[in-house]
Amino acid sequence: MDRRNFLAAGGLAMAAPMWPANGAAARPPGSTDPLHDPLLRIDLVSDGLDLDPGEYAAQLRQVVAAGAVDADNYSRGGVIGRLETLFAELLGKPAAMYVPTGTLANHLAVRRLAGDDRRVLVQAESHLYNDSGDGAQALSGLNLVPLAPGQATLRLADVQPWVERSRGGRVRNEVGVIAIETPVRRRDHAMADFSELERISAYAREQGIRLHLDGARLFTLPLHSGRPVTAYAALFDSVYVSLWKNFNGAGGAILAGSEAFIDGLFHQRRMFGGALPSAWPQVALVETYATRFEDDYARAWRAADELVAHLEASGRFRARRLPDGSSRFFLSVAGTAPDLLAERARGRGIVLASPHPDTGEFPVQVNPTLLRLPPAELARRMLGSLDG
Repeated sequence: MDRRNFLAAGGLAMAAPMWPANGAAARPPGSTDPLHDPLLRIDLVSDGLDLDPGEYAAQLRQVVAAGAVDADNYSRGGVIGRLETLFAELLGKPAAMYVPTGTLANHLAVRRLAGDDRRVLVQAESHLYNDSGDGAQALSGLNLVPLAPGQATLRLADVQPWVERSRGGRVRNEVGVIAIETPVRRRDHAMADFSELERISAYAREQGIRLHLDGARLFTLPLHSGRPVTAYAALFDSVYVSLWKNFNGAGGAILAGSEAFIDGLFHQRRMFGGALPSAWPQVALVETYATRFEDDYARAWRAADELVAHLEASGRFRARRLPDGSSRFFLSVAGTAPDLLAERARGRGIVLASPHPDTGEFPVQVNPTLLRLPPAELARRMLGSLDG
């Protein structure tokens, strides 16, 4: 079997086996613990399958044995080069480069796009502003200006005054880059309003300002917005996508843009210590999942909707979705302490996040582990966790 046929036929199936209608499936020999049985565990916390070391190693061995992986050399060529080509195509960009972390991908992007214009407008809730330890400021001398606190959508009305203020100050200080994240993790994966992205993109291009998209979870958006990932990426000069959040790599990211943007960027990647001598073990599984993620994610949401219908019919659960949400919804329970429910559910192979300390709601992350059991069976296990 050639590599592509192997990936298409065996990829996700070997990590997320789909249960038949009666809920029966073959388990690994001696497997009795649903929490540690990949055929049984439903993870409602992670973006992807949350493969444990044994599961990841088993899949890695299979794809290597099938001849589906070629080694890279300091993060160039081999499976890395193949993924760069694949994601450039998926994103509609001419070129792409592997980066070991999303933090570095965002940093390299705004650093290159800014050039001599060191002011960068960002969302106050963005990963770049909150979770990078002021790396862009300390390591590249960039001035990040946070806008729209508490919001998922950065509006043109937020951006334009700062562009004019920067340009008209006593010392002229042009805005070089506008960096936008969508969906926004700190806003429970809420989506930025696409019409505002279009307005900001058009305005920035008129003003000669470059644009970067932090699209770590970008591939979840088409199901919710009705727009393909290429429509988002086309509004920006560069885009970053995580390789582990949805695509089950052990780590890694892709940074895509024009050929001129990517050309020679691997030198800066190496300067920042990001040229792993052998990156292939980090990403060997990614192609398997990336080529079918959108279909499996849509099926996972259909399963989630059916699960919610069963749970709400019991009168003990209530679900809440954000109007601009993507991969997350919220679940509340009546008559049972949330912490106790989580403990009992875990014993039945269902991993729940910690409930909110004030509301008791569980944030529920929709991912393809929901395809491991029929929704009715999963609901039965959740309901069985209420009282013992």
